[in-house]
Amino acid sequence: MTIDITGLPPERIDFAISPLAELGVALHALAEPGHHPGLHGWATATAAGLKPDLADRLHEANFLWTATLSDVFQPYAGLRGGDGRPGATLADELDILDRLDEERFVTAALEFSCSVSYTAGAPVQPARVLELAANRGPRQLDFTRRLLDDPSGVRAWLRRLFEDCDEAFFADTWRRAGPGLAADAREKAELLRHRGLAEALRAVSPAVTVQEEGARRRIHVDKMAHGRTTAVDPEVGAGVTLVPTSFGWPHLLVLHAPGWRPVVQYPVGAPSVAGPASVELLQRRMDALAHPMRMRLCRQLARGSYTTSELADTYGITPPEVSRHLSVLKKAELVTVRRRGRYVLHQLDVAAVARIGSDFLETVLR
Repeated sequence: MTIDITGLPPERIDFAISPLAELGVALHALAEPGHHPGLHGWATATAAGLKPDLADRLHEANFLWTATLSDVFQPYAGLRGGDGRPGATLADELDILDRLDEERFVTAALEFSCSVSYTAGAPVQPARVLELAANRGPRQLDFTRRLLDDPSGVRAWLRRLFEDCDEAFFADTWRRAGPGLAADAREKAELLRHRGLAEALRAVSPAVTVQEEGARRRIHVDKMAHGRTTAVDPEVGAGVTLVPTSFGWPHLLVLHAPGWRPVVQYPVGAPSVAGPASVELLQRRMDALAHPMRMRLCRQLARGSYTTSELADTYGITPPEVSRHLSVLKKAELVTVRRRGRYVLHQLDVAAVARIGSDFLETVLR
């Protein structure tokens, strides 16, 4: 995922907190607790405390925050003529949502229908949207019909839903999470001011970097998804916003819809993991382990250190064949190498292998 920031003034890179965005990821964590093992206690207690009517309404609209997190939770980024900043309170941001033009509201609410349309900015295709909604069940289909027939009514219904969530659990959640998120945003803004964008993004996530090619400059987000946008579109207004979230890990979200200011929503307080794998490294590791002979070599290398000749003798293949397989494993950073006299010894990096499962989940959910 790339965001073109060529020529973007530093003051147009903004770290800010968003109550509505945090409500969105909180609703996602409530609906998908398996994505957020550290929030099981909160999700269980919150779900148990919901009144049946509110729980039913949340289920009715849950495709806004399950398979994808709808851009309705970042309305300031799509508001024409706005300053590109979130509101100070949830009520402020719901007011901004009310001001979002109808076409943008409907398109954002129906993001689940087709990622290609999202990237291309294609208009909503009602027949296709209804077909996809039907696959998710009768409630979602009914909600989608109402959204297409009466966008203003659904927008008012949605505002009331978010207000009821605030009363039921989110106001207390935000009181506890908001100060920490504000402190993180201030810290990153200071880092940007004094150390530059590369250092600030490195503090956001190892998956967010700056790429420079000649005069061009981009923010690159390492995700198993492809998309590009610009932070210097004069019709939208220059700027990019980075929003911290306490409920978001392992998700690293990028709003990159055409005609919207880009937003990166990044998790804070993520579990301490050493060097989470890039998408490219994870693919190399999984490709390396897909070969039966390399799997067999790993079995031996997990038990101790061996030379190329020893491995060749063990498996009845030639030393050059062993070397080729070891080269693949080394490029995947799965094998360590050390010298003992004139011998070169290879051993499996057990910790790296043990992380593949968690790296895979973190990468596909990122």
